Amino acid sequence: MVFPSFEFAFFFPVVLALSWALMPRPRLWKPFVLAASYLFYSAASPRYCILLAALTLANQLGAVLVHRAGSDRARKRITAATVALDLGVLGVFKYYGFFVDEWGRFLDSLGLGMPLPLLTLALPIGLSFITFQAISYVVDVKRGLLPPASTLDFALYLSFFPHVVAGPIVRAREFIPQLSKPRNPRDVAVGAAVVLIALGLIKKVAVADYLAREVVDPVFGVPEAFAGPDVALAAYAYAAQIYCDFSGYTDIAIGVALLMGFVFPQNFNSPYRATSFRDFWRRWHMTLSRFLRDFLYIPLGGNRGGKWKTARNLMLTMVLGGLWHGAAWGFILWGALHGAGLVIERWLRGRIDAPAWLRWAIVFNLVVFGWVLFRAENLDVAATFFAQLAQPGVATLLTPVTVAAVVLVIGFQLLPPAPLERLRLRVAALPSYALGFGLAAVVAVVGATVPSQGVPPFIYFQF
Repeated sequence: MVFPSFEFAFFFPVVLALSWALMPRPRLWKPFVLAASYLFYSAASPRYCILLAALTLANQLGAVLVHRAGSDRARKRITAATVALDLGVLGVFKYYGFFVDEWGRFLDSLGLGMPLPLLTLALPIGLSFITFQAISYVVDVKRGLLPPASTLDFALYLSFFPHVVAGPIVRAREFIPQLSKPRNPRDVAVGAAVVLIALGLIKKVAVADYLAREVVDPVFGVPEAFAGPDVALAAYAYAAQIYCDFSGYTDIAIGVALLMGFVFPQNFNSPYRATSFRDFWRRWHMTLSRFLRDFLYIPLGGNRGGKWKTARNLMLTMVLGGLWHGAAWGFILWGALHGAGLVIERWLRGRIDAPAWLRWAIVFNLVVFGWVLFRAENLDVAATFFAQLAQPGVATLLTPVTVAAVVLVIGFQLLPPAPLERLRLRVAALPSYALGFGLAAVVAVVGATVPSQGVPPFIYFQF
């Protein structure tokens, strides 16, 4: 069930109304929202709910045992075992086929035909986000940052429908304390929520899906059929598409959670205005960046072991971050590109003082270059895509609408943030009837752009 769908349009108003009606009675409200969240998740496949429930019980048991352990050594062992279980589940569903294929190719290259059994397993939607949130819960309990929650509270945290399939990655200590008492409907930022939902719908349906249909999918599907101008347009169009698609989902998720009375952390902050890779990762998928920093980079040693160990830690963190997105060499190389960018700019810091516009241009175009590796179906397609950039020819896909969409998506992020924030606050402060009318108008206009086959899934659903 995707947010911009008829199913969700019926599901959410009913859940929202009953949620606020039951909110003063937590013994009824929590089971109801848990059931609604599982119903939402089961729309992808009821079987996925079994895995979600199993992960919930396993991690809750791990957290309780960690809390009760009598020594630091025991706590470390229990935490390691629980995290290993989470990563093992993720590995089997997401990476087993990839590593079996690569191992088979390696053996074939040596003349040793010893294929391993290949299992066909469907990747449960949102499994990467679910396992990361489960890991953060157990580790935070081990670090003493959070006491074990009740099983019901933890189950609700892990399955809460606004973020269960594609984030943002909400820490347990950010969400579970909000369950301690009923939310007050007078404290809900309805205006901010409506603005976020409207912006998210526009970004996803009107911009991201349009660019995918008109430019990105045709070119990435058969790059050899297009000349350099169209291929270059597709690269920049995909940069705009993936931003609008993922940040659009996040906007809707945060807005829906706000209407339910819960605050989620920010996940995007104009990433294409970044003047360094470090700055980019402080602006793009911010909750993943925090997770990788706190649960991978710092435990590896961070920047405490000298420049070479720092470079190693940065590369490992970003390569594994790339692999988290998917079991493919394109994701690994994409992570390696960002890791190399972080290492190089760290080495250049204080040695070269380039103007801000030049730093922006370099970082932005390298980010776009990296998105090609991220989007291409395989490395052969990526190689063909890059080769076609040098192919002269006519721009057959270049239209005023596509160019305007790309320029506006990127250009808005380069504008000073203060005026845009003031405008957002003014819109959010409008009377309820005006907000409702505005949202209805957005839904009507955006809905008119939906093709007959419906709204495509969000890009990050596959992760």
